[in-house]
Amino acid sequence: MGEPKLPEILTAKDIALYLGISRRRVYELLRMNEEAGGIRCIQIGLTKRVEKKDFFHWIDQMKNKEPQ
Repeated sequence: MGEPKLPEILTAKDIALYLGISRRRVYELLRMNEEAGGIRCIQIGLTKRVEKKDFFHWIDQMKNKEPQ
């Protein structure tokens, strides 16, 4: 099936639409440490962006994470 058509660099809006969650929740995930389940991001001025490969890596990690 492959990865869906997404830009190489994702915005919070892109991620929110893909996951079906609010942008507020995406921003929370972007602020969290990766060890705590946050998404790796790039800070560009006041904005945050996520490389598509890092986003799909995060999804894979969440799928393999033990339920708490």
